[in-house]
Amino acid sequence: MAQPDNQSKRFFESLSGAGKSIAVLTSGGDAQGMNAAVRAVVRMGIYVGAKVYFIREGYQGMVDGGEENIKEASWESVSSMLQMGGTVIGSARCKEFRSHEGRLKAAHNLVQRGITNLCVIGGDGSLTGANLFREEWSGLLEELVQQGGEWDAVQKYSALHIVGMVGSIDNDFCGTDMTIGTDSALHRIIEVVDAIMTTAQSHQRTFVLEVMGRHCGYLALVSALACGADWVLIPEMPPEDGWEEKMCQKLSANRAGMKRLNIIIVAEGAIDCNNKPITTDHVKDLVVRCLGFDTRVTILGHVQRGGTPSAFDRILASRMGVEAVIALLETTANTPACVVSLCGNQAVRLPLMECVQMTQEVQKAMDEKKFEEAVKLRGRSFENNLKTYKLLAHRKLESELPHSNFNIAVLNVGAPAAGMNAAVRSAVRVGISEGHKMFAVNDGFEGFYKGQIKEIKWADVGGWTGQGGSLLGTKRTLPAKHVEKIAEQMRAHNINALLVIGGFESFFICIIFYTCDRIKQSASGTKRRVFIIETMGGYCGYLASVGGLAAGADAAYIYEEPFDIRDLQSNVEHLTEKMKGAIQRGLVLRNENSNENYTTDFIYQLYSEEGRGVFDCRKNVLGHMQQGGAPSPFDRNFGTKISAKAMLWLTKKMNETFRQGRVFANTEDTCCLLGMRRRALVFQPVVQLKDETDFVHRIPKEQWWLKLRPLMKILAKYKTSYDVSDSGQLEHVVRNIQPKESDPSGAM
Repeated sequence: MAQPDNQSKRFFESLSGAGKSIAVLTSGGDAQGMNAAVRAVVRMGIYVGAKVYFIREGYQGMVDGGEENIKEASWESVSSMLQMGGTVIGSARCKEFRSHEGRLKAAHNLVQRGITNLCVIGGDGSLTGANLFREEWSGLLEELVQQGGEWDAVQKYSALHIVGMVGSIDNDFCGTDMTIGTDSALHRIIEVVDAIMTTAQSHQRTFVLEVMGRHCGYLALVSALACGADWVLIPEMPPEDGWEEKMCQKLSANRAGMKRLNIIIVAEGAIDCNNKPITTDHVKDLVVRCLGFDTRVTILGHVQRGGTPSAFDRILASRMGVEAVIALLETTANTPACVVSLCGNQAVRLPLMECVQMTQEVQKAMDEKKFEEAVKLRGRSFENNLKTYKLLAHRKLESELPHSNFNIAVLNVGAPAAGMNAAVRSAVRVGISEGHKMFAVNDGFEGFYKGQIKEIKWADVGGWTGQGGSLLGTKRTLPAKHVEKIAEQMRAHNINALLVIGGFESFFICIIFYTCDRIKQSASGTKRRVFIIETMGGYCGYLASVGGLAAGADAAYIYEEPFDIRDLQSNVEHLTEKMKGAIQRGLVLRNENSNENYTTDFIYQLYSEEGRGVFDCRKNVLGHMQQGGAPSPFDRNFGTKISAKAMLWLTKKMNETFRQGRVFANTEDTCCLLGMRRRALVFQPVVQLKDETDFVHRIPKEQWWLKLRPLMKILAKYKTSYDVSDSGQLEHVVRNIQPKESDPSGAM
């Protein structure tokens, strides 16, 4: 395993947690992924030498005190928490903490244990309470002295440091692209929607689904995007007067177009433009009365909070938990309380109360019927979701379409990937909305040169969002040998632009971590068992690394980080020591091309031999099951948004380069790759990417996710370095900024 370099050593020495105590609590409602955050706080805290305490039952446990409510955590006490839903340390509403007397009791209980660092996982109410507690801290300590407390102890613990993480399935907290639990809730919703769609198609039914979101329509909006719903009702976008007739007209038109089902999604807090609630029963009665359709209502309720956390939530919570501990160690008496947030693919720190105040401003804007302002305050991710839904959901009449002379072809290339069909649907519908004629190419570039090209219409891509694989067909055939034939086809069909959806290897994580969970559950029924799992990915170790982080693996072998027999032996010894203690199972992942000599069979045999008498081994090669199944909510949403963005960019470029009846695409910036860089989606000329690419191994020369690998090792109890070059800076909340060309809309 990697050894800490001097810079990292100095960092950890300067941020040593020796002599410090950290407490972690979950408050308010529960959310999937909270346990992963608690686990990360505990293990990172212990890793840097701090004492870490559980506070059970939220603020109620802090007020009540006692050994059972405030208990020191050990490394083993958070084992097997990663895949559990809810919060194992409990969460409760606490009226007493809202009073001065309650907070005085809480301060007394913390000072007794020397706790001056508090990590709070909850919603805006819980975080606001934590900040008030911090502001009152010195005054509370003075009262404790007056009541007979020790002056020396009060002086020693004179400052309380607070760091927050937002656990909320509603994604209703400003300043972060995603809150812990949101992605898992979307998984539950989409599972139900996919199941309902099969029965709805059988009986030609209309289903009205109510999803959670009393004040925020995020779940309803993204669910509508992910399943191609006919209509969505959310509090931030109340329908105009007369919406009932327009909705019924659309439902009727869809049925006339041979669509056998209708899906309407309603956020529980949906309102009309007069702030009057819109209920699912009202929507159902409306459809039955006006159209006579067989209509059913499904209220998902707390099923959205249940189940195991998704891979996204486990990784998000783990990263946030580690960042929260570092933030606590870096903070000073003058540092304002902060909240750890997600911006693009980076964890950042924002002033807690700035985020809380902006969140409160959203509700104020909605109460004052300033709905456009409320949408902007929600953030650019929410605003982009809403714009994309409007683009895709409402088909314009022929007379309303802008005039365009452009023809655009869309094709899939490379291995099939979940989300490809959502991307194609988005491209086709956005292209048609922009007035273009859209063409579908079957079987990638091979189909292109063979002439497997046909025009594709709006209705042709209906229902594509939830389909796995590639409905267009995809092959790895490259165009090099058939450039002339492809050029002939482009001339024959007058193709002005191409949208190519594919890549070196498709990134799949959900199937892997679900498989890892099943394997770990199998292992938990036996004593001391290690599973060796081989993942796909070619020479790219992303799946093994991030899958390992999501599943709590002990090691992940990848091509980008060379390893030898000494590393393998060290890992075996590390696992052997763990197995002699309370740990009963282990998980090791190996990327398929990580090393030509140290194969999965070799590693399995080595672990089996060296672990003899302590643990036994099993191996599993996941293979192409990683490419199967329905796309996740993230893949559906990301594919939809990124494809819509690509089509708008193509439209802009064609208009800019159109002269004398032709498109002159002869500059670098007319052939681009659209992808995420740090916090932004950017269009990068492919010519400029040549120097950044390892074409032999089909991977980038620099991989951003390699910075996540130390987290997996730290949380598995290895001593290793951790690159914190992106951490440590408290940023301010950005408000009311219009999306730019490279806006950070990558997160759902």
